[in-house]
Amino acid sequence: MSIGSRLYGAALALSLCLPVAALGAEAAGTKAPTPLSAYELYRMYGDRTWTWDTGGGHFFDEGRRFVAWTNNKGKQSFAEGRWVVDDLGQLCMRATWTNAEGAARASTCFGHQKLGNTIYQRRQPDGNWYVFRHAKARDDDEFRKLIPVDTVSAKARDLKQVLLSQE
Repeated sequence: MSIGSRLYGAALALSLCLPVAALGAEAAGTKAPTPLSAYELYRMYGDRTWTWDTGGGHFFDEGRRFVAWTNNKGKQSFAEGRWVVDDLGQLCMRATWTNAEGAARASTCFGHQKLGNTIYQRRQPDGNWYVFRHAKARDDDEFRKLIPVDTVSAKARDLKQVLLSQE
């Protein structure tokens, strides 16, 4: 085993333990968190819209398509691409974002781990871990923003038509 792969393994092991540190000293005796499986992530996000303050993104089961729409301070954008999950607890949205100024590809990933029945999430690669879903779900859990309705595709399609007509 090379030094590089040992360092990568140590870094991966350290990153998998970060939610324990976020829980405080009283959690020090608990077992280490485990990443959600691709299947768990697929079941959690598939055919749902993740609503955001400025819009949202829909995760289609069919073809793992991803469509999003945002309106941030009057600046509208839409995205079209794919979403992928893996057994390391990672969800990635890989899409081309388009607005009146042009288009650019972006990949945004989130890590997911569970400790007991609590799910933690963080933006990869270096966001802070936070509770995504408490063991007993709370009204303010981010998980509650995953809804089983497509609220963004029509807005994204309409914006796409407007931008295409301006070319």
